[in-house]
Amino acid sequence: MNKNNTLVFITLAFGFILSTLFKPYPLSWAVKILPILLLIAITWQHTKRLTAPEQSNSTYYFLFGLLFSACGDFLLDYNTHDWFIFGLGAFFIAHICYLISLKPFNNLPIVNKKPLILTTYVGFAALMFILFIDGLGELFIPVLAYMVVLLLMALATVFSHRSTLWLVLGGISFVLSDSLIGFDKFNSAILHSQLWVMATYYFAQYALVKGYLLSLDKNK
Repeated sequence: MNKNNTLVFITLAFGFILSTLFKPYPLSWAVKILPILLLIAITWQHTKRLTAPEQSNSTYYFLFGLLFSACGDFLLDYNTHDWFIFGLGAFFIAHICYLISLKPFNNLPIVNKKPLILTTYVGFAALMFILFIDGLGELFIPVLAYMVVLLLMALATVFSHRSTLWLVLGGISFVLSDSLIGFDKFNSAILHSQLWVMATYYFAQYALVKGYLLSLDKNK
């Protein structure tokens, strides 16, 4: 990802993040998905240069992850109250796609050497779920399922054979962003929550793309 692409992404992301202070406004969903559409275009351009079939197939799954993320962004912004479950479903599929794109997990043997990583991720997820549980109601099962797949995706960025620092940062930031959403929705309201949620979310998607593309170049 070159500097020009990064600058355009930052500009688009920063534009929507600031606009959350003035919502609602018409077509906010369109402004919200622009940074993700740019990441899709960047990843697609990179895909066209790949020659190894296994890398190309992997990247298609990663692209689907971005595409379903854009769908989730639309659903959550267009009608947050009524379409939350559908937005959750879209991001659930996105994380499944990210997981598949990060296979194989050749680094799994290091789990025995780094139990702190698993303990930290699982412990944090358990803490968040305990904080959310009283406010979940009929969303108990969907949110639990989503948190499990999000946790697996974040761990995959660490234990994948593609693992890079950027991928790991992307996984961490995604967990943080969704934790802020959950805390704000199911526990206590956070002042200007959308600002913090979107800042961490856009960084997560950017870091995942940057890390993934770096891993493709490294494994050529």
